[in-house]
Amino acid sequence: MDEGAARLLVIVPAWNEEETVGATVREVLQAVPSADVLVVDDGSVDGTPRIAAEAGASVLSLPYNLGVGGAMRAGFRYARRFGYPQVIQVDADGQHDPRDIPHVLEGLERADISIGARFAGSGEYTVRGPRRWAMVFLAAVVSRLARTRLSDVTSGFRAANQRAIEQYCHHYPAEYLGDTVDSLVVAVRSGLRVTQVGVHMRPRQGGTPSANPVKAALYLGRSVFAVIVAMTRAPVRPEDRGDIRERIARAED
Repeated sequence: MDEGAARLLVIVPAWNEEETVGATVREVLQAVPSADVLVVDDGSVDGTPRIAAEAGASVLSLPYNLGVGGAMRAGFRYARRFGYPQVIQVDADGQHDPRDIPHVLEGLERADISIGARFAGSGEYTVRGPRRWAMVFLAAVVSRLARTRLSDVTSGFRAANQRAIEQYCHHYPAEYLGDTVDSLVVAVRSGLRVTQVGVHMRPRQGGTPSANPVKAALYLGRSVFAVIVAMTRAPVRPEDRGDIRERIARAED
């Protein structure tokens, strides 16, 4: 594995995932032995942080539950602080197959963000009802913005390079699945390139899903609202962040 891959950070957001997080960390380290694994313990009240550490991960424990978006923003800031050029999110519940990590990372050779897409010709993952309708609609909207065909813009199995890490540090909202769409729209409007690769999705290996029928029914409206809000945000390119911080500092002097 090349030097860039050796500086890969795998971020695993986890909330009360003691049943699955240990196996997930071990699978990741087996699939990409040179990677560092960071489990962001999102206010768990079970044995998640202890089990993750015993499996070989570094653990960043949040004082209370922030949701996946808040956990991932903490992970991105960790990556920026310690100089990782690439990161990838892997869910703690075992649905993301760590063997697909190298494949998703290949997308970063042509883009700033690479999405492991569940509906791109690999595997048999299916979604029905309002949630499926929302995914199709959102994929069409974001594809138009990104000027490339994307079929799964709500996937959390996503890799980012340094430009995307910087963008995510400043904008990654905490919202059920809306976080992935909102952050992606802002990234695209800020000039980041996005691509996707097909991946396999496995059944949840244990624990309790964060979604329920009520959340699924509300998903369409909330996701559309997230896109509308994201479209109103002023785009700022990652390389401009330093200039903005300098102007703020001069104004404060």
